[in-house]
Amino acid sequence: MNKYVNIENVAMRFETKKGTFEALRDINLTIAEGEFVSLIGHSGCGKSTLLNLIAGLTLPSDGYLFCNGREIAGPGPDRGVVFQNHSLLPWLTCFDNVYLAVERVFGDKETKKQLQERTHAALKLVGLTHATHKYPKEISGGMKQRVGIARALAMKPQVLLMDEPFGALDALTRAHLQDELLKIVADTKATVVMVTHDVDEAVLLSDRIVMMTNGPSATIGEILTVDLAKPRDRMQLANDAHYHHLRSVVLEFLYKKHLRPAA
Repeated sequence: MNKYVNIENVAMRFETKKGTFEALRDINLTIAEGEFVSLIGHSGCGKSTLLNLIAGLTLPSDGYLFCNGREIAGPGPDRGVVFQNHSLLPWLTCFDNVYLAVERVFGDKETKKQLQERTHAALKLVGLTHATHKYPKEISGGMKQRVGIARALAMKPQVLLMDEPFGALDALTRAHLQDELLKIVADTKATVVMVTHDVDEAVLLSDRIVMMTNGPSATIGEILTVDLAKPRDRMQLANDAHYHHLRSVVLEFLYKKHLRPAA
C-alpha cells in the first residue's frame, strides 16, 4: 500500500504569556493509502493539534509532514476536513454549500454541468438527495454533518480529516452516521484520520488506533491494530470477544498508561 501521510519527528510549540508551551513532541507516524486511523486520548493531549498539522492549518515547530510525497506547507484540496461544527453557510442550500467547495477546486477544469453532477453525486453518497434544496436551519444536526462530509468528499481528497465529527450528536444519530461512514469509506476507499474521544467509535471504525499520552509535550504512547474483519456490523460486534479485548486495551491505556509513552 502507498504511504499517503508521513509525519517525521514533529513537534509543536506555542508562545503564550507564560512562555513557550510544547503541545506535541517526537511525533512519528505513517498512514497508508486507504487506511482509517483514529487519534484518541484525554482532552489536551494534542489530537486536534496533530490533525490541524496534517490539514496544513498550522505548521510544525520542528519536523516534517508529507501527503502523497509532497511536503505539507498549508491547506490543500488533497486534504478534506470535517469539523465537529459543520461550518455550513446558513444562507446557502445544502447543494450550494457543497457546490461552493466543488467550484473552488474544479471550477477551472470542468463545465458547470460537471460541477453540478459532482455535487449531486456527493450528496447522494451521504443519502441527502432529498435535502438538496433545503437550508441548514431546515435540517437536523446529523444531516448538517452529512452535508459537511459530502462537501469534503466532493473535493476528492487524498485524505479525509475528521475532528470529532459526531461528538455533538445524540447517541442514536451518532451510531447511524458511524454506520454510514463505514459504508462511505468502503465505497470510496478513502484514507481517513479521525480525532475521537469515543473508544467504541474508534474500535468500530479504525484499522489502527493511535493513543496519545497526556499533554503538555504529548506524544504517541501506543498504536493498536484493529484486526476485525470488514465489513463490520455493530450488532455482531456487541458479542464479539475480540472486539471487547481491543476495547479493553484502549481503555487500559487511557486510564492506566496514558502518562508515559511505550518504551
